[in-house]
Amino acid sequence: MARILAELRPKIRPGVQTKVLDDYAQRKAKEMGAIPAFKGYRGYPSSLCTSINEEVVHGIPSSRVLKEGDIISLDFGVLYKGYYGDAAVTYPVGEISPEAKRLIAASEKAFYRGLDKLKEGSRISDISHAIQKYVESEGFSVIRTFVGHGIGHSLHEEPQVPNFGFPGLGPKIKAGLTLAIEPMISMGDWQVEILSDGWTAVTKDRSLAAHYEHTVALTPNGIEILSLLDEEEKNLLLLKENQYA
Repeated sequence: MARILAELRPKIRPGVQTKVLDDYAQRKAKEMGAIPAFKGYRGYPSSLCTSINEEVVHGIPSSRVLKEGDIISLDFGVLYKGYYGDAAVTYPVGEISPEAKRLIAASEKAFYRGLDKLKEGSRISDISHAIQKYVESEGFSVIRTFVGHGIGHSLHEEPQVPNFGFPGLGPKIKAGLTLAIEPMISMGDWQVEILSDGWTAVTKDRSLAAHYEHTVALTPNGIEILSLLDEEEKNLLLLKENQYA
């Protein structure tokens, strides 16, 4: 899953149709022995979610062509050996505005602010509060309609992990807990609406949105990010990308 999202990065360029990205993700997952988790889930028609600009989540791949200056969030999940994984990242399409770059960076930094609160004895809402506090300090808003979640033998499990709220609330965090922590943030207001396709969620004010997510586990030895490439894999992908640049 992490490798597939990383391999999609150089394919994000003006003129590319989002269905091409979906086809690639689905094919590569199957080659690696994994099952795309989203396709058919509650009726979702694709393997990859491709959410562009004001689209927050659940954008459906299509013949839509990416344009210079767009930003696109890719959300991808797999089932592998009986366990689910879920991750998302927002990429620029060509050159983007400084403010869009800052929004993308804030979504990633917010994830790590939340992750820092994944500690034995803390509460789930400590993660939520840390994300909200950071995002709002940067002048952005956290989307409140969608949340992170537990994950394991099912794609969505308890507990829910909102990206906002007061600290000290919700279930206590214990070793063995596996979560999908996923800040979804916007440049404007937090409110969203669903388009006529029944899936694509957009900001009501049509402001840009960004999404960043990893599947993480709290082990007796500390936090492990399960959907992150190790350094060796990153270097190999970078070498491959440079060879074909």
